[in-house]
Amino acid sequence: MKRIDDRLLPVLLLCAQAVVWPGVPLVRGDVPAASALLVAVLITAPVTAVLSLRRTRPVVTLVLVAAGCALGAGPLPAGATAVLGTAGVALALFTVATERDTFTTVLCVVALALWQLVYGITLHRISDRDGLDLVLTALLYAATCGVGLLVRRARGARRASERLLKRAESERHRLPAVERRRMERELHDVSAHHLTAVVVTAGAALGLRDRRPELADEALRFAVDTGHEVTRALGAVRAPAPSGEDLPSPEERLLDLVAGFRRLDQRVDCEIDPLPDGAVADAAYGIVREALTNVARYAPGAPTRVLCRYGDDRTDVVVTSGAPLPGTPAHGAGLGGGRGQGFLRSRAREAGGTLTTGPTADGGWEVRAVLPGRSATLVERSGSRGYRAAQVTAAVGLVFQPLLPVLIIRAETVEPGSQVSAGLLFALLATAQAVTLLWLRRAPRTVHGVLFALAALWPAAMAVGDYTGPVVLPPALSMLATCFALAADATGPAAGERPRALLAATAVAVHAAALSVAVLDRGTTVPVWAVVAGAAAGASLAAGAARRYGASRGRRERATRGSRERRLAAWTEEAVRDAWAERRRIAGGLETTVLARTADMVAEAEAGRLDATAERAREALAAMRALLDTVREGEAERALHPQPTLQALDLLARQCRATGREVEIRLSDRVPERLPTAVDLAAYHAAETLLATGGDQPAVLELDTAEDTLTITATGIAPAAHPAVRERLAARLAALEGTLTTGPADTVRLRLPLTTGGGEERER
Repeated sequence: MKRIDDRLLPVLLLCAQAVVWPGVPLVRGDVPAASALLVAVLITAPVTAVLSLRRTRPVVTLVLVAAGCALGAGPLPAGATAVLGTAGVALALFTVATERDTFTTVLCVVALALWQLVYGITLHRISDRDGLDLVLTALLYAATCGVGLLVRRARGARRASERLLKRAESERHRLPAVERRRMERELHDVSAHHLTAVVVTAGAALGLRDRRPELADEALRFAVDTGHEVTRALGAVRAPAPSGEDLPSPEERLLDLVAGFRRLDQRVDCEIDPLPDGAVADAAYGIVREALTNVARYAPGAPTRVLCRYGDDRTDVVVTSGAPLPGTPAHGAGLGGGRGQGFLRSRAREAGGTLTTGPTADGGWEVRAVLPGRSATLVERSGSRGYRAAQVTAAVGLVFQPLLPVLIIRAETVEPGSQVSAGLLFALLATAQAVTLLWLRRAPRTVHGVLFALAALWPAAMAVGDYTGPVVLPPALSMLATCFALAADATGPAAGERPRALLAATAVAVHAAALSVAVLDRGTTVPVWAVVAGAAAGASLAAGAARRYGASRGRRERATRGSRERRLAAWTEEAVRDAWAERRRIAGGLETTVLARTADMVAEAEAGRLDATAERAREALAAMRALLDTVREGEAERALHPQPTLQALDLLARQCRATGREVEIRLSDRVPERLPTAVDLAAYHAAETLLATGGDQPAVLELDTAEDTLTITATGIAPAAHPAVRERLAARLAALEGTLTTGPADTVRLRLPLTTGGGEERER
């Protein structure tokens, strides 16, 4: 189907060219010479064939079509290549705009316009008629380029939206599994590090009880402290912080980790480079912690070296331990669950690296990970710069080659005059309008004012340049830029309809006056009132058509964007609900098994019973292994999907980031750990709604509490989305007597009172 479409337009252009020449001369009775017909066939046939292949080599097609039509303009009569020289070149330029990047497109347009300018100066200078032709041709090329860029941008936006939706749909199925793997890995880390340390310390103290009785007291204090730390760590597993702002730097975390193992009488040396926050730092920390825990289990007291080198192209993380010391009992040797190596490799793989483990020559063990470095995401651009330079060089060479038109195309002598060309004035005005439109998005009202002022100058340019062509044409050209601005302004929401109507009325008045002045200055037998009425009617039709097109396009864009946001919101809600249900399922088992055993361990340690403390720590480890087995088998269907609360904000942020939007959530220390159920549910729903309607720009969500009021402040929410946010949250806010305010700029602020009538309190 594509090949048929590619050939259809060139064939239609060839038929149109045949109608213009030699068709029209034949109808008049002028039979072209056989040599002219032969040259026409030799020119038009290759040009048509090249246009049929325009999608594969659009820039080459543009050069060949323009050069072919220029070659045919010499030996052939006027009009013999008019259609292919204008519409054919425009078709090739449109293909360049849709198939190539913006730099290449703009370069082609500028080079083509400059080539035609050099062509005119070399052969004819710039007369009145030639100047106007140049303006019309430049406008045709600019319009073609603009339409092509809009088509490419719309096509790219459509493809990006489709990719985003596909990614969101895949992520909605991945998030529960990702959450399950996260909890499985973090539960393993807690058990491997903290509880193993208690067993190892208690075992060592029991073995040396007779010779060093003071170790028993130290082991008991260590068990109490570690038990509280386990409780806090497991609480973080159940409800991780949505934002990691308060975490220490990766280097400080690694140094604290090494210091903790040194307190367990492990001989650890380290060389650690500063690391940036992110996946690489998290992977390095997890790998080092797991490797040091295994050393404490299987080779206590063995000399160990930790190396973390952060380089340009790679990050090396190496943990090397010596051989187990003879005569040193390994109290934690039987505590492993066989999952550590798998978790090590998964951490490295998720960070984009690799991991290898194995024995060393002296009987020790080495864990070596290679992770991405600081330049892993940089893209080499030297080739791109060289390619751009080659493009510019080729364009300059094509533009400034006056030998071709001088040698081949017939030269016509035009007597120089002392008067300024109207075509040159028109070119300057058209350029000023085009440059003004570049600021349309930043200062739309100022742009409209400048366009109105420029529109009033076109009749003056006609008079100064002694323009004798069609009197309606220059004012119509000035109206094109205004219509473009009106259409762009009308694409926005309907909230600003009255200012737009006033703007359109002003445009009609200005352009009607300009056209009336131009017609009356030329002289006409038509009454003045008829001229003014006709000019006003024409300007009204043009402005109305531009506004209707802009409004229609705006409605289509908003409908498409709304449909995409609704689908994204639905999939995000489903993903977070499933992941939240998975978290609650695992947390339920955690509370009834591991936390209970850990509390018993702390109680035994506080009572001074070291043997019972070690036994309870082993029971907690066994309960953790059983829970990990349950987590891994947790694919069973769940009948209930609990409503997410503020504890699920990290899941919401993770899902938003997975679908391409940067989201940061800040939860202040003033937010209480206990919230009324209605407020907790409403706050999460409000956060979900804000992030679903905010567009694609980065967003920051801040939660704070003051004077019994929970405040949610969202920045990065486009003002166009504020009405949708208010509409979707109105019912929940009314039920809780909450308020919503918008502004300044991209900010939305919600306030929810914490004192709800009869609201249940729920432990977060």
